[in-house]
Amino acid sequence: MNYSFLSKFKKHVSTSVVLIFFTVLALIVANIPEVKEAYFALWQHPVSLSIGEFNFFSHGGHAITLGQMINDFLMAIFFLSVGLEIKREIKVGELSSMDKALLPIIAACGGMIVPVLIFYLACPSEAIMQRGMAIPMATDIAFSLGILAAFKTRVPIGLKMFLAALAVADDLGGIIVIALFYSSGLNLLYGGLSLLCIAIMVCGNLRKVRSKTFYISIGLVLWYFMLNSGIHATIAGVIVAFCVPATLGHGTGYYLERIRNHVNQFPVIDVDDRHSTVVLTNSQIHALKSIESAADKMISPLQDLEDSLHNPISYVVIPLFAFANAGIDLSQMSLGTLFSGVSLAVMLGLVVGKFVGVFSFSWLAIRLKIVALPTGATWKSFASVCVICGIGFTVSMFIADLSYAGLGAGGEAMLSQAKLGVLLGSVLSAIIGAVLLGKTLPQENK
Repeated sequence: MNYSFLSKFKKHVSTSVVLIFFTVLALIVANIPEVKEAYFALWQHPVSLSIGEFNFFSHGGHAITLGQMINDFLMAIFFLSVGLEIKREIKVGELSSMDKALLPIIAACGGMIVPVLIFYLACPSEAIMQRGMAIPMATDIAFSLGILAAFKTRVPIGLKMFLAALAVADDLGGIIVIALFYSSGLNLLYGGLSLLCIAIMVCGNLRKVRSKTFYISIGLVLWYFMLNSGIHATIAGVIVAFCVPATLGHGTGYYLERIRNHVNQFPVIDVDDRHSTVVLTNSQIHALKSIESAADKMISPLQDLEDSLHNPISYVVIPLFAFANAGIDLSQMSLGTLFSGVSLAVMLGLVVGKFVGVFSFSWLAIRLKIVALPTGATWKSFASVCVICGIGFTVSMFIADLSYAGLGAGGEAMLSQAKLGVLLGSVLSAIIGAVLLGKTLPQENK
């Protein structure tokens, strides 16, 4: 059993619970007549972090709004966490070897290509609507793993690891799409300054600089430069992640030997004396601090930063993002909205496109004996997991905002439709996938 994976699995599950709560809360608040106006106005409030006349939260000399701060700055932190996870998976996880990575990567490719095609076919051909083609590409790792968690030990570990690796590969594809298609005209000055920041971090990595403060500090500067460069600012988080060292300053044996030498300075305490007061000598206090230091250095900066970010991401970034973006005024929509335009295209892309893409590409690769079915999985249980891949939520909501926000009244209407499509498509994928899993997974032994 992969206990490192199980630890990550539990973290994503807890995140999904928080995400559901704040999504529901946003929907409720956005539809209460007495408070919904204040709710929507809140995200338009300008934010400032100023030193003299300089405002860190500014673009083109103008302060960004609270909603933009959440979607551009806090989501950069989210993508920093995603980037760290991708790098770790490439280094030592499910994407570290071709044998492990090939099936999730092939499946992720299908899960991105087919939903885009379905969106294109289902959505009217107006250029403004087609901006949202990438919305149904994403798979929300927290929600999807949360569904699997409900079935506990009935789900084979091979299926869990397949879904987690697919979601990571999917995130990487989403990042590439955001970088290529959701950036505006490049400002050469800020673009050059961004490259300088990246060069400094790369040099730090090559010179074995292990300080998290170093990379975060340069990363904040990089974020500001990229915000004003025309390249989407959230990409700064991914760039920082790939610059953070994944290796130790010395080998593991070096730090273990230091710990053993310091531990030997302490006498063996008799069992009967273990509750007595112990007064440490100065040398023993120094030894304890040295042990603590050596233990910290046995964790790579990448893993240390990834672990440090979990709580802020789970309990600050994700909840705020969900609360700011999931609020849809349903009174402004008719029932027909569900069966037309952007909402229908997004919903079909998630529910149908993700399943067809992930399953068909995987089936072909397995039939051609390029890869094998995940350990412990049957074709029926594998197909059920492919349905769950249609839970897009976080990244889909984010791409929806990138696609339609700031395009006037028409853009705002399409943004609401896109968000509705994401919510309904994700819910349908979760329900259908959970029902199918319940029928296809082996029953627990009583």
